[in-house]
Amino acid sequence: MEISMLIGAMVAAAIYTLTPGPAFLAMLGIGAAQGRGASAGFLFGHFAGDMMWASLALVAIIGSRVLNPMMFDILAMICGVYLFWLGVRAVMAKRRIDGSVDIIVKRPWRRGFIFGITNPKGYPVAVAMFTALLAKDAAFLDWSSMTGLLSAAAVGFLLADMILIWVVGLGVLRRFYQRHEIWIVRATGVLFIGFAIQAIMSSLPGLAGWRRP
Repeated sequence: MEISMLIGAMVAAAIYTLTPGPAFLAMLGIGAAQGRGASAGFLFGHFAGDMMWASLALVAIIGSRVLNPMMFDILAMICGVYLFWLGVRAVMAKRRIDGSVDIIVKRPWRRGFIFGITNPKGYPVAVAMFTALLAKDAAFLDWSSMTGLLSAAAVGFLLADMILIWVVGLGVLRRFYQRHEIWIVRATGVLFIGFAIQAIMSSLPGLAGWRRP
C-alpha cells in the first residue's frame, strides 16, 4: 500500500475531527465547564461514531472504485461540489447568539457517543473528506486497502482528539476561540474549498475520458 494513501486517510480523519461543528462546539462547552477529563470522555464516546462513519465512507469509496472506476470519478465530483458548498457556507457565516453549555453533563462519554452516531452530516462529510484526500491514489484503492486505511484513520482521529483535549484545557485558547469563532469557521470554509477544488480536478480526467461509442 502506498504510504501516501495512509497519510491521506490519517489527515482526512484528523481534519474531519478538528473541523468546527456541533460536536466540536459541544466538546468545547463541556471542557470549558468541566475540564479536560470531561472533554476526553466526550471524545472517547464520539470515537465510536467517527469509526462508524469512516468505515461506511471507505466502503462507499473503495466499492465505487473497484466496481466501476468511472463511479469513483463521479463520486469525487459530487463530493467536491458538496465540500465546496460547505466551504462557501462557512465563509459566508455570520455571527450568532452564544449557545455555550451552562449545565453539568454527568456522563460526557455517553453524550459524545450519541453525538457521534447520530450526526446526520457524519457520513456525507466523511465521504467527501476521504474522497478528496485519497483521490490522487485512486488507482491503488481496493478491498485489501480497507484495513490499513481504517487503521490510519483511527490514528488520525486519536491524534486530533489528543490535540482537542490539550487545547480545551487552555483558558487563553478557549477565550480566543470564543472571541474569533466566526473567523475560525470562515478559515475552515476556505480549507474546505481548497479540498473541493482538489477533488473536482482529480475527477475531471476520468470524466473527460469517458465517451459514448
